[in-house]
Amino acid sequence: MPKQVGVNKWMFYTTAVLIVTGLVMVFSASAVVAEARYGSPYAFVGKQAGWALLGVITMVVLMHVDNDRFNSRYFIYPALCVTTVLLVAVYFMPGSHNTHRWIRFGGFFTFQPSEIAKPVLILFLAWFLSTRLEAINDWKHTLIPAAIVPVVFVLLIFRQPDLGTALVLAGVTCMMLMLAGMEWKYLAGAMCAAAPLVAAALFWVSWRRQRIWVFLNPDSDPQGAGFHINQSLIAVGSGGFSGRGYMEGVQKLFFLPESSSDFIFANIAEELGFIGSIIIVLLFVGLGVCGLLAAFRSKNNFARLTAFGITTGILLQAFFNISVVLSLVPTKGIPLPLISSGGTSLFCTLASIGILLNISKTAE
Repeated sequence: MPKQVGVNKWMFYTTAVLIVTGLVMVFSASAVVAEARYGSPYAFVGKQAGWALLGVITMVVLMHVDNDRFNSRYFIYPALCVTTVLLVAVYFMPGSHNTHRWIRFGGFFTFQPSEIAKPVLILFLAWFLSTRLEAINDWKHTLIPAAIVPVVFVLLIFRQPDLGTALVLAGVTCMMLMLAGMEWKYLAGAMCAAAPLVAAALFWVSWRRQRIWVFLNPDSDPQGAGFHINQSLIAVGSGGFSGRGYMEGVQKLFFLPESSSDFIFANIAEELGFIGSIIIVLLFVGLGVCGLLAAFRSKNNFARLTAFGITTGILLQAFFNISVVLSLVPTKGIPLPLISSGGTSLFCTLASIGILLNISKTAE
């Protein structure tokens, strides 16, 4: 008989705190820019609040939907087809900042298919692997078929180009395969095979090569390729222990690019200081602990793999985003889950957490 467990309420409250924190900090980071561009300081946070409301409603609905509905080829195959079509469709849309990542409907609605690919990939792998655990190391009938969808998604997203999201998908795939019991030698072989391709992607493309050089030599091009990370480090350093105070940040005033999205953690560090930054990190740690508890308490293979994939996906994104802000890894565009401005990311993360909350409600 399933019994109630205690992690779901903590996961729900932690998610709620992160959502509210995100809205508050998006307003702080974007108000001045929104006023200058659109004539209203609420332009960015208003859209974010709308996506948050839609995401919370979806999360609550998915908390009460039987997860077995997702554990079926009648759901998985259409989801894979639609996601693949959307990932291809972005190449026929007008580009932005030399990328093709968004599908736009006029000037009032945009969404990012790569964000949809994250939960769809996790559900596919959980469905495919859950009945093949005893044959997980059969490379011909299990590993290669399991890798086809992740490889297609990663390549399509990499070509947008969006290396950060592609790396997150690759990382989640590897971790889910390892949880399913894949031997280390297959992971090592895949990494060796991928290494030349990753090296080529990093060093043969001039702007990526510049980012790596700036990462290794932060002062080499402070007004060019190193501008983002230098302004980010100035924001983090000027925040000190307790911060400048809410709405008192300076770097967001047209100095720090993407201050409400990719670099919002820098704005948090500047205004809320070390204390506020650590609280954000601890909230993600708490969310991760709740998610992993839900995964390992479940004896249902599909539920366990799904919960593990969702949790590691969120934690990987948070790790990469914060690491970029602190110049621990080269700059790449990855949002901070539940906090960064970006409607598709927020909605898909909340929908995924809805499934995770459903799994966490009971343990067999």
